[in-house]
Order: sequence, then C-alpha cells, then structure tokens
Amino acid sequence: MAVFADMIRDSSKLGPGDAEWLHLLVGDWQMIADLSFADLVLWFPSENQEYVALAHVRPSTSHTMFHADFVGDPIQPELDPLVRAASASQNIERSHETKIWNSDMAMRVEAIPMVRNGRTLAVITTHMDLSSSRMPSRLELTYRQCAYDLLKMGTLGLWPDFASPTGSRRGAPRVGDGLLRLDVDGIVQYASPNGVSAFRRLGDGESLEGRSLAEVTTGLLKDRRMVDESLPLVVTGRMPWRTEIESRGVSLSLRAIPLRDGTERFGALVLCRDVSELRRREQELVTKDATIREIHHRVKNNLQTVAALLRMQSRRMHSEEGKQGLEQAMRRVATIALVHETLSQGLAQNVDFDELIDRQFRLSAEVASPSQRVRTEREGAFGELPSDFATPLALVINELVTNAVEHGLQDRGGTVWLTAHRYKNDSDDDALTVGIADDGVGLPQGHIAEGLGLQIVRTLVTSELGGTIEWSPREGGGTVVTLQMALFSRH
Repeated sequence: MAVFADMIRDSSKLGPGDAEWLHLLVGDWQMIADLSFADLVLWFPSENQEYVALAHVRPSTSHTMFHADFVGDPIQPELDPLVRAASASQNIERSHETKIWNSDMAMRVEAIPMVRNGRTLAVITTHMDLSSSRMPSRLELTYRQCAYDLLKMGTLGLWPDFASPTGSRRGAPRVGDGLLRLDVDGIVQYASPNGVSAFRRLGDGESLEGRSLAEVTTGLLKDRRMVDESLPLVVTGRMPWRTEIESRGVSLSLRAIPLRDGTERFGALVLCRDVSELRRREQELVTKDATIREIHHRVKNNLQTVAALLRMQSRRMHSEEGKQGLEQAMRRVATIALVHETLSQGLAQNVDFDELIDRQFRLSAEVASPSQRVRTEREGAFGELPSDFATPLALVINELVTNAVEHGLQDRGGTVWLTAHRYKNDSDDDALTVGIADDGVGLPQGHIAEGLGLQIVRTLVTSELGGTIEWSPREGGGTVVTLQMALFSRH
C-alpha cells in the first residue's frame, strides 16, 4: 500500500475527494474480486502518462492468476492499449483470449474505467482464467453478473459510495459468507447456499427466492423494540448500510449494496454473515472486563479497610515509634489502593499515571509534614503505564517523597520536585527517568541512612521495576534521587 499512498498523494491530477474515493475503492474491491472469480489490478497514470500498477487483489473464491507481486511496475505492452481505450471511452473494454505474461495460461481481460465527476481517475483490469472447460454454475453466473453491475456503476461514478459502511467492527459480511440478490421491490431473485443457511439458523425454513426479504426478516424478529433503525432500508436494498438482526440466539450481520443505472435503482445485493460466535466472544470479553474492574474495586475497598484498621491501631499505641510505623504502613497500603481504584475505572490494564500521581504526590508530602509548609512541583509526563509497573512506582515515589520531607526538610519548610521524562533507550524501548528533589539539608555526610522505607525502595526499583536508583547532591542545596528504568510489562 506504500506505492498506492505515495502516488495518490503526489498526483497533481486529482480533485477534491478523489484520493479518498480511490482509497474507498481499494478498501472494498475484495468483494468484486470474489464475485468475478478474477484478479483485479488498479492502473493509475503517472505524471508522464505511463500507467503503473497501483494495487492488486486476488479472489478468495478462485485461484489467482498472478503469484508474483507486480505492484509499482509499469503496465505491460500487450495490456496498455486496452487500458487506454477504456480510459478514453469511459466504457468497459474487453479483450480476446490473451496469454498471461511469463505464462502459457489463457485468460480473459476486461478494462473498467473508474470515473468520478466526468473524469477517469484510474482503470481496473479483471483477469479471469479460461483454462477450465466446464459450464459455469448458476452461482458463478449470478456472482459474475453482480460483479459486472458494480463495475458498471464504477464507470458512472456510483460505486464505491461514500455512504458505504467503513467502520472497523468485526464481522463485516463477505461474499463467501452469503449473498442475496434483490430486485427493485426487495424480492429475493437469488440466494447463495450460505445465505440460505444463515437465514435458516435464524428460524426461516422456507426458500428465500421469490419472497420479500423485508417480510422474511420481520417474521423472524421476536423483540421489535431492539430493531436497528437502519434495518428496513438495508433489507429492502435502498441504502448502502450495514445492520444486524438477532433471533433465537443467532446474530446475523447484513450489508446492502444498491444497484443503480444512472439515477434509477434496479436492485440490490445483500451480503449476510452469521456473527453469533463473534458476538458471544465479544460479550465474554465485556463480561471479563467488568469482572476485572469489580475485582480491582473490591481490592481497593479491602485495602482501604486495612488502612483504616492500621489507623485505629496507631491511635491506641503508646509507643511513638510503633505509632509512626503503623502510620507508614497505612500510607503504603493507601498508595496501593489508589492504583487499584484507578484500574477499577477503566477497561484497559494500563494506568494514566499522571492523573494518579498528581493526587498521590501532594498527599504524600502533606501526610509526611502536617506541621511543615512544604510546596510540591511536578514537571514532565509519565503517560500510561502497565498496572504491574504503576503499583511499585507509586510506592517508590511515595517513599522517596516522604523521606525528602521527613529528613531533607526536617523542621523547616521547602519544596519537593517530581520530574518525569519518557524517551527511547539504546534498544529502542520506551524508557523513563524519574527525579525526586528537595531543597533541604542535603545528604548526611556522604552516606544514606538505610531505614525500612529506603530498603523497600531499593527492592522495588531493582526487582519490580528492573531499574537503577542514584542519590546525588542538588545544585543550590538539597538532594536529588534519580530513577531510570525501561518500560515493559514484567509479566
């Protein structure tokens, strides 16, 4: 697709909306290849008017005529006159039996100009194998007629249609999943075997041909309140939209493609696909996501209960040292609870760490210094972090901020800074540098007191975060603690 995107972007001949129309064409032409049982090649004129293969699609309903990739190559001499004739006439041009370049296989080639606003933007060639001598089935004849009708619409600028569904929801119906051809009144003229099977799973036991698809569908719906508003326009083939119907536990995805000849609609194609298993799996994922969020919510509640019990116990302690120990444990438990609270509010197992740490950073400084006047400042962005990374990092920051306030700013006011910088390391992995600095008394005579808090910090940084930690004097007074780590899930 790089060649396609580059040539479309650099072309000076395209008008407003032309590039988007060609992108829409290539995004939907697998349907044409499947219906025509043929390879499709899109030829686009370069700036010097030489045609270049811009894209190629192979049919999933038949074998390919081209095993080699020739996208980006100039057009072959034997094909060039046919493509130029189609571009000039703005009609479908057919060749006689032709030999594939570098092959002895015979094929039939058709050139279809893709016309928009009266201008030929590109030419599609279809390449169909002629080596089979058997008579084509009714299915093949119907499919090829459908392909011809759509390609004829392309010469009139009526296909592809900007109103066609472009959403990425899984389960979009394909030709092989089931096809119905309707007349202008919405009566089924032809139903492929897979299309018949799909409606039988919904509960329709009769033949579809000769019946109104709208009436068939209406008779299968049990709960009319759950009907998609677009359903009537899809099952009558009036609009190029997509919808879903559900009955007896079966979900059917439908896509309509109106067939037009100029301004008149003469019929429609309806692609259908049984998406019951896809929707069941999606529902399972939604249920699992809800369960995981509920687990995080309950863990958060339990941790808050533990923190409350520790707070109650600390009030009963007569030993000042024991009381401080329980209060520190309470803060650590509350930090972990904050991460689980964040996880309980989203679907992804990632944490918006900036939002979390904004609350935690200020709270850690205030709790550690209820009688001191400590300012907090934060710079940089952490971004989203995996949950198994966020918990230990939040604990580390909590301990280092507490340590900066209790020891660096002991019995005095001051400022604690928190900085974050994300970048690519030498291995091209996301990495993070975190700094916690204060303007306090500085490092105590070249060594650091190894209390329980700093032991926790060293353990978390090395074992859980896989990073490094370094203490250094801050220019202008105080201490800087620098953490460096690569960012990837540890589990």
